Amino acid sequence: TNPEHSEGACVPVPMFPERITKMKVINPNDMAAQAVTEEGACDVSIRWLISKPEGAPNFAMRHFELAPGGFTPLHTHAWEHEAFILEGAGEVTTADGPVAVKAGDAVYVAPEDLHQFRNTGDGVMKMLCVIPLPKG
Repeated sequence: TNPEHSEGACVPVPMFPERITKMKVINPNDMAAQAVTEEGACDVSIRWLISKPEGAPNFAMRHFELAPGGFTPLHTHAWEHEAFILEGAGEVTTADGPVAVKAGDAVYVAPEDLHQFRNTGDGVMKMLCVIPLPKG
């Protein structure tokens, strides 16, 4: 049994008033979406949720929306990234062929992996994508 619990009740953790939090809470609906204008992209928008301006030193979190039939550029890059499909369905095009994805799926893209996200569903496909920030 947990000594901090008595008769099944949880005991709150004490507050630390001497600490100053740097945490941010950001809702994508409070931000304007920007069109992805890279060559090879079609009907994709992005919201940069967390990045250097929010004080993040290591990673950026982006929120993408792909309209039905929309896709990101087919590309590679030197860094990894992770994506989480929030809503909708689609596929990730890879060097080995397409891989189906749907809401609730997590995707790891290794450095230099050829990839492209495509919305193959009838509704908007929404996903989070985390990438490392450049050092320096």
